[in-house]
Amino acid sequence: MKYEYWRIAFAFIGVIVGAGLSSGQDLLQYFLCFGTIGLLGVVLLGVLNVIFGKIMVTLGCYYRADNHEEVFSQITNPLFTRILDIVLVVGSFVMGFVMVAGAGSNLNQQFGIPSSVGALLCSFLIVAVSFMDFDKITNVLGIFTPVIIVMILFITAYTFIGKSYDFRYLDISAKTIKPAMNNVFLSVINYYALCAMTGVSMAFILGGAIVRIGVAEKGGTYGGVMVGVIVLAASLSIFANIDKVKDADMPMLAIVNNIHPVFALMYAFTVFALIFNTAFSLYYSIARRFSNGDTKKMRVLMIAVATVGYVCSFGGFKTLIGVMYPVLGYMGVVLLVILFVAWTQKRRDIIMEKFFRRKMLRISLKKHYPETDITKKEKELFHNLGEISPADTETLKQDIHETAKKIIEDTDDVEKYLDEHLLVDDDKLHKNVSEMMDNQ
Repeated sequence: MKYEYWRIAFAFIGVIVGAGLSSGQDLLQYFLCFGTIGLLGVVLLGVLNVIFGKIMVTLGCYYRADNHEEVFSQITNPLFTRILDIVLVVGSFVMGFVMVAGAGSNLNQQFGIPSSVGALLCSFLIVAVSFMDFDKITNVLGIFTPVIIVMILFITAYTFIGKSYDFRYLDISAKTIKPAMNNVFLSVINYYALCAMTGVSMAFILGGAIVRIGVAEKGGTYGGVMVGVIVLAASLSIFANIDKVKDADMPMLAIVNNIHPVFALMYAFTVFALIFNTAFSLYYSIARRFSNGDTKKMRVLMIAVATVGYVCSFGGFKTLIGVMYPVLGYMGVVLLVILFVAWTQKRRDIIMEKFFRRKMLRISLKKHYPETDITKKEKELFHNLGEISPADTETLKQDIHETAKKIIEDTDDVEKYLDEHLLVDDDKLHKNVSEMMDNQ
């Protein structure tokens, strides 16, 4: 329980760092094609990942979302909700089959396996994992994240330690690449909007799966920071080798092949896993959106979406990125505006809800902890806090009790845990509860 936010952070990174970022192809077409100034764009991209990573996961937790439509219906009007719903479903599907195409390119470049076979293997794994429960799915999404972080940092260290480069020559070489956008700052906005479209649905679901808003905030923030570190490190490595890898489908893989064959094998496998992570998350969010909580229906939808996506993946990874990504990025700008406005408008309510849930957890821990009793006043407060929450009342109460049980099971000193993680100003809390009850 103590480090649950890292589980969320790693799962979030696994969703964002898919075929384009871990392979380097996105970075080539959106940033490095502008030369050295493109690296500034990469830094700005990292900042946006931190800001919106926190926003997306936290909003999902605040509303206890099961799909993106549940959040959008709360933060914007019905027309924009419908538009965003359509955009995200279409965008998730398009991004999904681009990832599947990336899986095929990855195995083709490293092992000579036909791209169609690699894409088929990825599609099969997507369907197979969808039959697991959600906690296991979250663990799968995050399992390869620490590995790719270590690998990319190692590649960057290997690239620069004890070596020097002619950056003027690299700048000239980089500018021979055809850019996806007209200038680097437009690339930052367009590409991050694309990343947001990739990650928002699953970020809402990840946030919705946990009770404590503070955990969600940390998970989204730390996930965004690590995405920024990974992207900057990968960009520096590719830029230093730009003259050698600019024509490769998988630039990072081309660099790794010059380090050691065994390391290249490991990297290719890890990139395939990350591609799978992103493709699975995108398809899974679509299936969850239309299954209405029905697990059997969700799995049938996963099979259908994966099958159609496999057929669409035959367009080719590099070509699909150049054509589809800019269009999706423009569509995603509307999403960023709505998310930011909702965050600023709901910020005070989110802070209050954070402490309301802390109080509910304290009461629940008292109920489940041996040799303690809760008062009638505490029972009434627990009920009222559940009623005024934006989340479903009965589900929230049940999940609060389950979380309290886990804390008791996993914690040696519950009193210390309360002091370190669940502090509440009771006077301020009761005042806020009274105000909100009066306004209902």
